[in-house]
Formats: sequence, structure tokens, C-alpha cells
Amino acid sequence: MMIHPGFIRREIIRSSKQAMVFILCVGLSLVTLTAFSGLSKSIYQSLLHDARKLHAADIIIQSYETLSNPLSQAISEKVQEGSAELARYHEFYSVIRTNDDSTSVLSLLKVVEKGYPFYGNVVLKSGRPLHEVLTSGQTVVAPTLLDRLGLKIGDAIQVGYTSLTIQDVVLTEPDRPVSIFSFGPRVFIAAEDLDTLGLVQTGSRIRQVHLLKVNDSEQIDALAYGLRQVADLEREQVDTFQTTRSRIKRFHERFIFFLNLVGIFILVVSGVGIQSTLTALLNEKQYAIAIMKALGATNRYILVHYMMIVMLLGSIGMGAGILTGVFIQFGLVNLLSALLPPNTPFLIAWSGLAESVVLGILVVLIFSFLPLYRLRGMRPVMILRKDIPVLTRHWPVLASYGVFALFFFGLVFRHMQDIRFGLYFVAGVCGLILITMAITYGMLRALKGLHIRNLAIRQAVKGLFRKGGATQTIMVSLTTSLCVIFSIYLVEQNLDATFVKSFPQDSPNLFFLDIQPAQTAAFSKAMNQDVPFYPIVRARVTHVNNDAIDRQSERNKKRDNLARVFNLTYRHHLLDDEVIINGAGLFRSDWQEIQVSVLDTVIDMHPMDIGDTIQFNIQGVPLTARISSIRSRTKGSLRPFFYFVFEKDTLKSAPQTMFAAFRVSQEDIGPLQTRVVNQFPNINVIDLTETIRVFAGIIKKLSEIIRGFSVLSIFAGVLILISAVFATRAERITESVYYKILGARKAFVVKVFSLENLLIGLASSVLAVILSQAGTYVICRFVLEIDFRMFLTSCALMVAAAVILVNGVGIFSARSILEKKPITYLREQPDA
Repeated sequence: MMIHPGFIRREIIRSSKQAMVFILCVGLSLVTLTAFSGLSKSIYQSLLHDARKLHAADIIIQSYETLSNPLSQAISEKVQEGSAELARYHEFYSVIRTNDDSTSVLSLLKVVEKGYPFYGNVVLKSGRPLHEVLTSGQTVVAPTLLDRLGLKIGDAIQVGYTSLTIQDVVLTEPDRPVSIFSFGPRVFIAAEDLDTLGLVQTGSRIRQVHLLKVNDSEQIDALAYGLRQVADLEREQVDTFQTTRSRIKRFHERFIFFLNLVGIFILVVSGVGIQSTLTALLNEKQYAIAIMKALGATNRYILVHYMMIVMLLGSIGMGAGILTGVFIQFGLVNLLSALLPPNTPFLIAWSGLAESVVLGILVVLIFSFLPLYRLRGMRPVMILRKDIPVLTRHWPVLASYGVFALFFFGLVFRHMQDIRFGLYFVAGVCGLILITMAITYGMLRALKGLHIRNLAIRQAVKGLFRKGGATQTIMVSLTTSLCVIFSIYLVEQNLDATFVKSFPQDSPNLFFLDIQPAQTAAFSKAMNQDVPFYPIVRARVTHVNNDAIDRQSERNKKRDNLARVFNLTYRHHLLDDEVIINGAGLFRSDWQEIQVSVLDTVIDMHPMDIGDTIQFNIQGVPLTARISSIRSRTKGSLRPFFYFVFEKDTLKSAPQTMFAAFRVSQEDIGPLQTRVVNQFPNINVIDLTETIRVFAGIIKKLSEIIRGFSVLSIFAGVLILISAVFATRAERITESVYYKILGARKAFVVKVFSLENLLIGLASSVLAVILSQAGTYVICRFVLEIDFRMFLTSCALMVAAAVILVNGVGIFSARSILEKKPITYLREQPDA
């Protein structure tokens, strides 16, 4: 069979508007995933290329306790034999004060030895090397500390029990590349001053890091393996610069994951647009196809030629989408500079582009199947019947939906980092689409059965049911897109209203950490009240029912897990926001063994039940306890809570610190923090409102980015609306001409079309608001556990904006129809 290029060219030119919309839908389906894939590859290459700089060493050994003797000896042997060089640092939070104790600020201290960093540079304002400036009695600070305390270079600050002189300002450091994660300005201190600070005490939260520079780079993995063999993996972590998963790596993995989910959602909506647009395009050709069949053209001939048209237009769309995605990636690298590693390169990821090409082909094939299959039903009799072919067999529809479902599942699981969350996402999107389809179907049926007296409104409602109009498809696409955007906005606003604009009245906003047991009486006296103290004993979970915890498997989970260090406590009462959900009380009087009450959150991490045993490691001392009860929190708040609660006699002799929490007015936080730290330099004071403001800034920036890309899904809905206008062009022209022949003015025709668009826009946006309100309520009350606010004024404004957009696009697309004169239309009719 010969291919006729002339026929293909003429068909595209005659339906150029529909072809353009089809190309835009295909391009839109790929643009975001292409951009995100390229961004992901750029970040990965940056982290891989600068991995040594990002960790300042070849091998990184981390612990919150003193290293075990076997590991410490193994490191010393490697250093003594010349295989490696060693530099250590201690990192922890503490409150820095001015010399006159007038102001203070929580800061992140880094006490470093000479040799740090082995790779990369700590850039100082003076341009001098760190080791020349940082000597005993001196300190190097971040510029924000100078600003917040009103100090300058040469001034002295109080750190713990000693005074240090500011010698320089740090601009960047290699292993702290993203400043957005900072909850306090950086302060560098020489290792010689660690003991004089007086801040290293029992139970202090101090991260100890041993950095090794291996002289033979080929021996890095072997040396790390040897150290890992002698390390106590319950409390010590040994990694190379290539295997360690830093906070910045985890953040970027999750950030790209969420962006990809947005891209997948846009792809799904765009896919619906591809199918709707192609259906409209082929409906325009039904008479031509019927005539071709009457003249002897076979189904194969027609199918092959229109498939060539689809692939040609699809190829143009793929090229446009991929090229646009590359440009968006370039913009993202600049837009997200505060969230990315420094000097993140702009890379064209060829593997990502190849993946986009394959994805584009699959998208075009999957969403073009049904419209192309319907060509078989276009028969010559349709010229007389003026009808649209309807599938008499259901298997093509079911097969198409099945392939789409597999494609959707595969796409989500290809990009996901958490299987459980991926399943939630798939279920959520499918549920949203099905609910929207059901409601819009019901709404349209209800409208169709109404007896409306007003002529303009009656004709507008009738216009919703034109053959080939795809009104339900438009409404489903617009509703789901708007619902996602509205939901992101509402969740962000609820978080902002709860924690930033009005801090919860029943929650403490000032936390006091690392209080030593011997300081409790003096601390209560300083606070002029009886202080409720919470004992904290740090420990790891090692076994559940004698089954050892697989730490690597636990760490691979993208949520809270049993691999981390937990804070244990002891008491014999429930907190105000706790309730027993399994068990008669916290502890049982008929059990003689050690008992522990667990929070239900722990059950989500690992299956457990009453009577099961958990083994803990408390600074090298094993402790096995039997689960006596399971607790739950009655409401989400910022009050203290603990996963594991023991009886007092069990832990009262264990190494521990105390924790206290208060509600303090905002203007009193600064003076109280300074006064407490002046009297108790080892105590850390956490202003939770400040911490939340930092998180709020991150959430706001990320939500703006995600919401911005979600707007593209609305564009897909708009494209479907435009294609529907084109698909029903003949019917709309006929209606317009009849109105004018019967004496109606152009204003009446515009009014009818506007009311039609108004119904679509208003129904879609109002339904989107209702669904987003319901979804946000569930997220706020049961996931975030915060009060829910509706923000009706904002929702009304968003509905108005959506209606104006839909109406504007609909009228703009129909402008040529509105200008059609009756005499011109009648002359064009073959039987006129």
C-alpha cells in the first residue's frame, strides 16, 4: 500500500487549529517530566562530582557517643601506618550571648581540629585559610550572627562557660552547602577550646564526626569496609563520600520525587487532552472519511494515513515539549538556587531526553488508540445520518483503560521513593478522577432534565450536549486540575494560620534542653515556678521479639523508622493529650518483668502488640522490656510526647538529661533565653516560633513552585475546551446563524455562548473547591492534626478567576463563529 504524503499534508493544513491544539497537548504532557528529569540528573551529577567536597573527606564516621574502642583503635592504626589522615569535629546547638548578656541567639557550633576540611574550602571574608584564623580563644562566625547580636569583628561572645573573640566571618563551608536548612547561624571554634566550653555533659546532643582522607583512593572502599566490620553499627555509622546519604541528598531525592508526581499528574490530564483533541479532529473528518470509503478506500488505508498524521503531529509535539522542558530546566536551576548545591551545573541529560522520547511515543499511542479505532465505525451512511460513530464493542475501551492503568502505575513506581506513598498517590488520583466523573455526570443529567424558561439559559444548557462537545471531559479535566491547585493553597494557608500567624494557644513555644538532673531545683527557682520536667534517656532499638533490627533496611524507608536514636522517658501517668488504645493502663501490676508503653506511631514502623518484647541499647547497656500498653495522641499539638515510656525504677539510674517546655509571650522570649543561658550555659533554649518560621519559609517556596507547575494542568483543560469549540464549530455556526435569522443580535449569541462557558467554569471550579475543602479537611485533621479553616473568601476569588479564564478562552476560541454572517453560511450549504 502506497503512502500519499500529499493527502497527509492537506489533512493537517485543513485542520490546522485542531492540529496545533494536539501538538500543544503532546508537548505539555512531556515538558514537566523532561525538565524535572534534567534537573534531577544535574543535581545528581553535581553531588557526585563534588561528593568529596560536600562531605569534606573520603570516609565519614558519625556517632552521637564516644567511639567504641575497636573502631577507635582501628582508626588510630590506619593513621599511624600512614594509610589515612584524621580530622575530627563536634557539632551541636548552643545559645551564644553577648559579653554584657543583653542579647542571645541559638547557634550551630562546629568545633574542628586542624586539617578540616580535607576537600573543599571554608571561605572566609578575609580570604585567609581557616586554620590560620581559628586558634585557641578565637572564633569564626556567620554574618547573620553579627547582625542579630549587633556585633563586629573583634568583639567577644560568650559560648558556654568561656569567652571567645570574633576573628573573621565565614561565607561558605563545603559540607554545609544549603543555607535554607539552617536553624541558627554557624560558629566555628577550635578543638582546643572544647573542654573549656563546658557544654559536653551527660546526655548532651553532640554529633561527633571523624573525617578520614585516604592516601590511596583505590583503597577507600576496602578501608571503609574494614572499619565497618569493627564498628558498633547500633550507634556508629561508617560511610564513604559516595555511599553516605546526607540531609541535602535526602531532601533533593524527595523534592524531585514530588515534582515528578506533579509532572505525572499533568501528563495524565494532558493525555486526556490528547484523546479529546484527536477525537475532535477526526470528527471533523468523518464526512471525508465516509466519502473515501464510498469510493473504495479500505479501513487499513485510512487507519495508516491517519496514524501517520498522528505520529507526525506527535513528533512535533514531543520535540516542542522536550525543547521547552530543557529551557524550563535552565530556569529551575536559577529559580531554585537557594535549594540546590552551589554551582549546580545546567546539564542536558541525554538519558533523560531518551526517556522522554520513549514516554512521548507511549503517551501518543495510548491516548490515540480509541479515537483511531473509532475510524472503523465511520461508514458512508453517516453522510446522511450526520452522526458520530459509537463503539459497539466494549473490549477496545476496556483494553485502552487497562493499558493506561498499567502505564500510570508503572510511571508512578518508576519515579517514586516510597512504595506506600506511591500507592496513596495512585489511589488518590484515581479516586479524584472517578469521583469527579460521577459528580459531573450527575450534574449534567440533572441539567438536561430541567425545564428552563429563560431562552438564553435554555440554549446555553442545550449547548452543553452538542455531539462531540466533550463537556464532561472538559469539566473533569478542569475540576481535577483546579482541585489540586486549590488543595495545595488551602493546606499551605492552614499551616500558615496555625503555626505562623497564630501559634496554638495550648502549646508551649519555648523548649529547654539538656538540663542536668542536678540543675532541676535551681532551674525551677530561676523560673519562679514548679517546672514539670521530662526525663530523657537516649537509646536505640536493637531487637523486636528477639529478631534483630535490620538497620540498613530501616534507613532505606522514606519515613520514620527504628534505625534512629529514640528518647525514652519514665512516668506513671498519661499526658493530657494521650489515651490508652490497647491495655488496661500504662503498666500491669501482674507482670514482674520490665515493662514499656509504646505510642501507636511505633506500630506503624514495625508490627508489635501487647506482650511483645523490645530490646534497647542504652549507651552500650542492653535492656529488654515487654509491651504493656499502646498509647495514642488525642490531638496534634506541639506538646512534648514520647514513643517509649517506662516505669521510674527502670530508668531512674540511667544516664539522662531533663527537658522542659513553657508558653512564653513573644516579647519575653529573648530576655528569658538570655537570663537562663547566663545562669546555665549548658542549657539550650529552642524558640519554636522561630523554627516554625524557617519551616514555613521552606514550605511556602516549595508550594509556590509546585503550584506554579500545577497551573500547567489547567492549561491542558483549557486546550480541551478549545478543541471542543473547534469540534463543534459546524453546530455552533448553525446555531449562531439560526439565532441571527430569527432576529437575534450578535450580543444574544455572545450571551448564549458566555452562559455555556459560565456553566462549565462555575460548575468545575465550585466542584473543585468542594473536593479540595474535603481533601484539605482530611489532611489537616487526620494527617497534620491541626484545626481546619475554609478560607471562603480566597476560594471565592479563585472560583471567580477560574470562571473568567474559562469564559475568556471559550469566547476567544469562538470569535470566528460569532462573526459568521447568515448569507455567507447559506451560500456555503450544498443544498442552498
